[in-house]
Amino acid sequence: MSADDLAARREDYSSTGFDRADVADDPFEQFQRWYGEWLAVEPYDANAMAVATADAHGRPSVRFVLLKGVDHGFVFFTNATSHKGRDIAVNPQASLCFGWIGVQRQVRVTGVVEPVVDEEVDAYFASRPRGSQLGAWASNQSRPTPDRAALEQRWSDAERRFAGRDVPRPPDWGGYRVIPDEIEFWQGRSSRLHDRIVYRRPAPDAPWEILRLMP
Repeated sequence: MSADDLAARREDYSSTGFDRADVADDPFEQFQRWYGEWLAVEPYDANAMAVATADAHGRPSVRFVLLKGVDHGFVFFTNATSHKGRDIAVNPQASLCFGWIGVQRQVRVTGVVEPVVDEEVDAYFASRPRGSQLGAWASNQSRPTPDRAALEQRWSDAERRFAGRDVPRPPDWGGYRVIPDEIEFWQGRSSRLHDRIVYRRPAPDAPWEILRLMP
């Protein structure tokens, strides 16, 4: 594909408008509304989100993970020794982005990151398919491996190790909750005059301020 091909690609969004009067007072309620509408369109990995972190030197990194809970924050699970886990250990802040292109929407979240308590992590790990539980033991996430066969051998070793009994949670496997101080809802519109509504608060116990942003 040439640079000209990429430069020429564009869509003129034609969705219904989205204004301040349309949103809930609480951003988590608004998120649930939009997520429900997205789920009706795209059920396959509908909870996928990009998670951006940065290390102690400010070098950014982004990857897709699955959202596994929404309460007063946005929850995901991973190995604490992974790239993102190491970033969060030295710089506990993150940004999330939900790209719901099929409905011409995106949601961006920015905030601090807190570890999920052990009881909650244990409950979620116990709910995972057994193969995924074994995979958590087999993979030293983000570390080099000589080849695929070596990884599959580690999985087989874990299968034998835990044969006939429940698979416990690995000690480095946990969860994170992004506690937002800003959540933006973006709706594509024609002529690139997109609708953007953002919720902001200066402190965790402060009320949300709701603003409309220029595109």
